[in-house]
Amino acid sequence: MANKKQQRRRQKLKRHEYEEVYVDDEGNVLPPEEAEELVVATSPRKVEKSTQKRPTNRAGRVIDPPSWRKTAKRGLLFFPLMLITVMLLGKDLTLPQQIFQTIVLMGFFLPFSYFMDSMMWRSHQRRIARAGDAKKR
Repeated sequence: MANKKQQRRRQKLKRHEYEEVYVDDEGNVLPPEEAEELVVATSPRKVEKSTQKRPTNRAGRVIDPPSWRKTAKRGLLFFPLMLITVMLLGKDLTLPQQIFQTIVLMGFFLPFSYFMDSMMWRSHQRRIARAGDAKKR
């Protein structure tokens, strides 16, 4: 069921005798004829940019090629979480030992994370290639 905002938006679109409602930059409702003139007047460069799509998976997420920079950023995010976990689980360890333990865990986590990114990227590339082959047939 639609929420109130969605219901109001639908009602606003159905207030007119024509199917689609066009609104200009100031918020004024335009008749379809004037709106078509505005669409034609837009630069083709903007249209070209909007038609270019990056690869996405079924959920619509963009899948970037793997990089160590992205993996390092993920490591910076997970380092404090792993340190807190080590502190909670290793209460008998001193703080330097807990930090060292976290660094050792990060030594396993970072290459594994990069490996998983590369596997995801390769499987996505294979899926794109299969889809391209299927379209050619």
